Amino acid sequence: MDCNRCPEEAVMHAAYSGAHLCADHFRESVEKRVRRRVRRDDLVPHDVTPENPQTWVIGLSGGKDSVVLTQILHDTFAKDPRIELIGLTIHEGIEGYRDKSLEACLDLTDDLGIRHEVVSYEEEFGVRMDDVVEDDPENMAACAYCGVFRRDLLSTYAEELEADLLLTGHNLDDEAQSALMNFLEGDVEQMAKHFDASLGPLSERDEQDEFVPRAKPLRDIPEKEVALYAHLNDLPAHITECPHSSEAYRGEIQQLLYGLEENHPGTRHSILSGYEELASILSDEFSGDDGADLQACAECGSTTTRDICRKCSLLESLV
Repeated sequence: MDCNRCPEEAVMHAAYSGAHLCADHFRESVEKRVRRRVRRDDLVPHDVTPENPQTWVIGLSGGKDSVVLTQILHDTFAKDPRIELIGLTIHEGIEGYRDKSLEACLDLTDDLGIRHEVVSYEEEFGVRMDDVVEDDPENMAACAYCGVFRRDLLSTYAEELEADLLLTGHNLDDEAQSALMNFLEGDVEQMAKHFDASLGPLSERDEQDEFVPRAKPLRDIPEKEVALYAHLNDLPAHITECPHSSEAYRGEIQQLLYGLEENHPGTRHSILSGYEELASILSDEFSGDDGADLQACAECGSTTTRDICRKCSLLESLV
């Protein structure tokens, strides 16, 4: 079938919009949606100037999402002296997995001329995820440990790099899954925190000064479209599942959404749109509830609501 916009053959059909797009118009569509999200979320402050530039740190894993995000942001801001991009890669210590994706990160940042920083669990915490999975003193899924450690390092190094913004490559599928999980679990406070942490315009969030603001400019783009964009642009993405991935519940939600999207195109967009509106309301409702409880972790000094932060508690259990 031909593209809706030209005589070229279509490479993608978006059932949720009815669009059939050729390679060039598909690329244009993805880039337009990402840049529109950057504008809608007010990611570039009105007062930013070449004399007062911003530093944006991208959580660059080497997977398709973070690679596509980095490429599009570079193409958008490469000639804009107001924005500096830095790629930040976290090495978890997973043999045969992260080493290959690190190569993709190096290839991309070298090609684009972007500053690239690499930090590891082993250097920072004295642990490797391969060893954590083998020991597992808390009897938890590997993702539970890894998620805590990863978030801590992203936040810590975003602060050390004096970042004004921390960006991650979460796509539409990721966000729709998280939204549905929070709703099904009845966790209304988590919905409010989710909004404040990374959703909606920066000006509307109840941000805590202790944290670098986060953003997810890919969250309007379905996962398969991100993968297709990476393929068509021959980007050095390492596309494979983590060997320790075991988020069974998220996997169930993923399959549920696949079925709903197939039978009712646009379901993911509707879920995320409604969720963001609801989360914004809940953010106002819970505004200020956490601020008084924030304190410094007794072990590492990071900001937390506990005496000892979750990261340090997990690390102590591994000793």
